[in-house]
Amino acid sequence: MKTNRLMIALLGIALSFGAYAQKVYTYPLGVQAYTFRKQFPQDPLKTLDVIKGMGFSELEGGGAKGMTLQEFKQQCDARGISIPSTGADFGELEKDPMAVVQKAKVLGAKFVMCAWIPHKGNDFTLEDAQKAVNVFNKAGKVLKENGITLCYHDHGYEFHPFEKGTLLDYIIQKTDPAYVAFEMDVLWTLHGGGEKMPVKLLKKYPGRWKLMHVKDLRKGVVGDLTGHTPAINDVPVGTGQGNWKKIIQLGKKAGVEHCFIEDESDNELVNVPLSIQYLKAL
Repeated sequence: MKTNRLMIALLGIALSFGAYAQKVYTYPLGVQAYTFRKQFPQDPLKTLDVIKGMGFSELEGGGAKGMTLQEFKQQCDARGISIPSTGADFGELEKDPMAVVQKAKVLGAKFVMCAWIPHKGNDFTLEDAQKAVNVFNKAGKVLKENGITLCYHDHGYEFHPFEKGTLLDYIIQKTDPAYVAFEMDVLWTLHGGGEKMPVKLLKKYPGRWKLMHVKDLRKGVVGDLTGHTPAINDVPVGTGQGNWKKIIQLGKKAGVEHCFIEDESDNELVNVPLSIQYLKAL
């Protein structure tokens, strides 16, 4: 009888370990601060409480209005929220990368992401891509020498065809892997490159992807190369076009270190908990 009970107990433990081993999403819960763009200006401390209450322990962001970077970092620390990544404008990287370094160090960030390359209207050109490569390589070197990794966040407009690939291929191939990495925004990758593009890029460029925006595109939406889509097309993770099991599995293999839920809908306080629920069950 004791032997049977022991065997049952051991079997339960084995099944528990097996279930954990099969779990796909094992990253700490992270969120992009832009998700709470309506809440932060009204009450940054209350917003941080909401973020903590949702279970997030990582934030990609760069401070809040009315607070110094030091104060913002202290308030995040007090809530057990780290800031592994912050943002930088393309112009900042071009003109004063050391200022970007200093900001990142105050926040304790090891990554700096740039989410937009300036260009005219919807016409992203080879010349725009070439300038970006030049700026990213130079700024990325400065950041790397100071212990920080620069990541370019794709935004959908880079999928203009170029030679045998796209202008995003050109940017990835022409930037120095020692100085420039990438953050995949899954919604924009789907929107600009199609349903199979996130998986394709993670396979094609292992080692270049360090961050990911976990964000889903409404089913049935046919994207374009504008880098813009109505807010209604940003839906809870797992309800859209993303093949999330495959994306997360390949992201791990490709070297993605941090994932941040980002919700650009007008229903973020409902959508984000649904995204968290899905990822926890994945």
